[in-house]
Amino acid sequence: MAAPQLSDLLAKGRAAFVMTEVQPDVIGPNGPWPPLVEAADKTNLVANAARIAAAARVAGAPVFHCTADSLPRGFGASSNTRLTGSARKKRAGDAVNTATGAAPFPETWEDGDILMPRFNGLSCMHGTALDQVLRNEEITTVVLSGVSLAFGVLSTSIDVVDRGYQLVIPTDAVAGFPEEYAKAVVDNTLMMIATLSTTDAVVEAWQAAGA
Repeated sequence: MAAPQLSDLLAKGRAAFVMTEVQPDVIGPNGPWPPLVEAADKTNLVANAARIAAAARVAGAPVFHCTADSLPRGFGASSNTRLTGSARKKRAGDAVNTATGAAPFPETWEDGDILMPRFNGLSCMHGTALDQVLRNEEITTVVLSGVSLAFGVLSTSIDVVDRGYQLVIPTDAVAGFPEEYAKAVVDNTLMMIATLSTTDAVVEAWQAAGA
C-alpha cells in the first residue's frame, strides 16, 4: 500500500492543526521544566507552529490550541503519577485559568482559532470535545505540534490514530527531552503511526490547498 501524499492528507476541508501545550507557562522562559524549554527553543517550535497555523488559516483549516490548564488553587488536578504530581508541586498555589497563565503564545493565536483547555490527563483528546468536533466537521487528518514527545505529543498521537484519523507530524514543530530519547520516540514509534514531515512541507501543502 502506497504511503498517502501530504497534498492529499491536507486537502481543503480534510485537515486540522492541533497544538498541544504550545503555551508560555509550559515552554516559555519560566516553564517548569528547563530542559523542555531548551528543547523547544532548539527546534524553533513556537515560530514553526505559528507558521503552520498561519498556513492552515489560509487553507481554511481549523486551528486548535489544546492547553494544559488548571482550576484555581489546582482544584481537582491529577496527582496519580510522578509526572502529574511534579507538575502540581511546581504550580502550587497557582490560580491560573485559560484567560491568564495557560493562554497560548500570542504569535500562534488569531481570532477565530479554537481554544480547548485540558484540566487532567496527557492527551488533547482526554476530557475534551476535540474528537467530537473534528468528526462533526468531517476532518480526517490531524497535523500535530507541541510538547512533549515523551508524554503529550505521544499520547495524543496514539489517541488520534486509535480513532481512525491520519496523523501528520512536522518534526521541527515538536520537542521533548532528553534529546536522545525524543529522537528515539520519533524514529521508533511516531514514524510507524504518522506521516513525518517538516514545517516547510506542511506550509507549502496548505498554501497550495488554499490557493
